Amino acid sequence: MKSGRLEAFSDGVLAIVITIMVLEMKAPEEITLESLFSVWPVFISYLLSFIYLGIYWNNHHHLMQVTEKVNGTILWANLHLLFWLSLIPFSTSWLGENYSAPLPVALYGFILLMSAIAYRILEIALIRYHGKEHVLQKALNKGKKELISMVLYIISIPAAFINIWLALGCIVFVAILWIVPERKIENLIKEKNE
Repeated sequence: MKSGRLEAFSDGVLAIVITIMVLEMKAPEEITLESLFSVWPVFISYLLSFIYLGIYWNNHHHLMQVTEKVNGTILWANLHLLFWLSLIPFSTSWLGENYSAPLPVALYGFILLMSAIAYRILEIALIRYHGKEHVLQKALNKGKKELISMVLYIISIPAAFINIWLALGCIVFVAILWIVPERKIENLIKEKNE
């Protein structure tokens, strides 16, 4: 199977996830600036999650640009990733409503950790299917950002029960780390086409 169908399906799921997330945001009942400011944690959690989903969408798109074909293992690995990403609206809502409670922060960090692991599993499945000489192997080895991200997610989970701001800081730092997409795949595609 060509990778285009997988990419289109994933794009659709991510669009639905973002839509669900924004529909979870409720406008304040009163028409005052004070009531608007009272929902800032909900908006900030939405913004952070929107950025994360954008990062995954962007990197998934780049991954599919060098993927020529997929098999059943890759389809399941992709569904595994989409499962974890589809839980982001739930954890975003809970975090926004309870940003000072440890459990929602820890759950948010856990879901982001599992999403990162699922993404890495997808990368491994793609490399195995396309072979060690494929451009994916060159683009995806030495994943320092991936390792740093997973370590910070792991730290954020117990840290939520000690210091919520430290846990949230780890999570925000990872988002900042990934806000500029990886250029390795883009550069390898460019080299290949020249």
